Amino acid sequence: MSGTTGPVAGSCNIAALMEEQARSRPFQRAVVFPQGRDPAGNVCWTQLTFAQLEALSSAYAVGLQRRGVGVGDRVSLLVKPRLEFIPLVFAVFKLGAIPVLIDPGMGRRQFLSCLERMRPRVLMAEPVVHLVRQVVRAPFRTVEVSVTTGTWGGVTLAELAAEGGDLPARPRSEDDEAAILFTSGSTGPAKGVTCTHGIFHAQTRFIQEMYGIEGGEIDLACFPLFGLFSMAMGMTVVIPDMDPTRPAQADPRKLIEAIQAQGCTSGAGSPAIWRNVGRYATERGITLPSLKRLLMFGAPVPVRMHEQFQRILTDGACIHTPYGATESLPVASISSREILDETHARTRAGAGTCVGTPHPAVTVRIIGIRDEAIPRFEDAELLPVGEVGEITVRGPIVTPEYKDLPEQTARAKMVETLPDGRTAIVHRMGDLGYLDAQGRIWFCGRKSHRVRLADGSLVFPVPVEGVFNEHPDVHRTALVGVAGQPVLCVELEPGCRRPHAEIEAELRQLGATQAVSAVVDRFLFHPGFPVDVRHNAKIHRLQLAAWAAERLGAPPRALPAGEV
Repeated sequence: MSGTTGPVAGSCNIAALMEEQARSRPFQRAVVFPQGRDPAGNVCWTQLTFAQLEALSSAYAVGLQRRGVGVGDRVSLLVKPRLEFIPLVFAVFKLGAIPVLIDPGMGRRQFLSCLERMRPRVLMAEPVVHLVRQVVRAPFRTVEVSVTTGTWGGVTLAELAAEGGDLPARPRSEDDEAAILFTSGSTGPAKGVTCTHGIFHAQTRFIQEMYGIEGGEIDLACFPLFGLFSMAMGMTVVIPDMDPTRPAQADPRKLIEAIQAQGCTSGAGSPAIWRNVGRYATERGITLPSLKRLLMFGAPVPVRMHEQFQRILTDGACIHTPYGATESLPVASISSREILDETHARTRAGAGTCVGTPHPAVTVRIIGIRDEAIPRFEDAELLPVGEVGEITVRGPIVTPEYKDLPEQTARAKMVETLPDGRTAIVHRMGDLGYLDAQGRIWFCGRKSHRVRLADGSLVFPVPVEGVFNEHPDVHRTALVGVAGQPVLCVELEPGCRRPHAEIEAELRQLGATQAVSAVVDRFLFHPGFPVDVRHNAKIHRLQLAAWAAERLGAPPRALPAGEV
């Protein structure tokens, strides 16, 4: 099939995929970027073809190489989405250097701590970062080569590319380190995840297979990292006019404008982005016929959004929600069609959230809930179909470690001995759930968010919330534990002005309809849940639990030792 990806002969360097795309489709647009507007208000789009992108990436790589950058050097990339972003990333890959991608939205203190732990030798950044470097020196003390996207702070992009030249991707093996990608820090301290070139190849192949993506399609990349995969599959990547660190604030008019102007066939991003797009399109009767699919990830997608986009998308197009994490992605996927036709009826009855069927090359098993490290998979308790435990994953998309964090790695990774004597890494997702008779994964919440009642029994948040989220005035709910009691925090739909007492009475009636939700006796209304910085959709439940404890005059729940 046109655009099919796989390791290029002689090298597993992920940059070799880009070189192959440049040879097979040199004149197709590779990346499109909105560069302001003309006097009439129309967007001025600038672009690079695959041939131009490959030439620019090679020129950047030559410039970096002549400044001493090479295999294994850590390169901190603090560059806003722009036309040059993707060529810069692939230039680093070409050299066998290691791009380090840290989400600056996680907060200044945590961000600088992550940067200091990584000890980058190369800094590619916006001028404001180079200014910060003059004031806060410790996190940048290992930097020897500086590149700026402006005119101050280091070698400019123009200077970097000035000497030109053709530089093929350096041969790398499947197990060679390719990048360090940081988790968002929304479910624990942010950690650097080691990704290999083989993992990137597997992820690219899985995404293409799971969603039937073909070369020549056009992707609206609302999450920059996904744009790299899209381009490796031969898609044209449209970078939208939005701040990717604040997806909930993305302007739906600009996103719809980009989809319509560029004829996007695919889009990817947080549910927080598409919630705004869905509301705007519905209010104005807008449909998006060019789209074949939307990928939404980072947090659960409300069923109302699935229903809403059934009217916005046409010709059988639908939402797909991949399941996974920075440490292992994609594991499984489910479509809005399957949710609306089948699984939602079970979700509203307290069964949890179905996140789909695993990819055939991924092995998913459920083990007994334990907080401590389990060195060998054989020492874990394997649970039967239908029983809730911790979700584990084995396969070519499983990352090997948290960089320079051996204790965290030990708690999240197990070694399994296979029948042929080889060993494989099994990742503990930190998620709780179960497998049904059809082999689908049902998500019941994070391990660290389980609620232990005063009698010692456990309540899993997501099945309970699935019952209460059916109330028409409820935007979302979050179950937390306070002094051994389950407390349901409730965020209402925007604009809801009904008395809280009335809604609480209705929620009590709704909860009584299912055994899983009947345990809830305390309800607290919150003006707006705290959410993660990356997707603006994943609830910060530990913060919410502390808020609930304060409201109820009780001490907040402490994390068990070893929880991540």
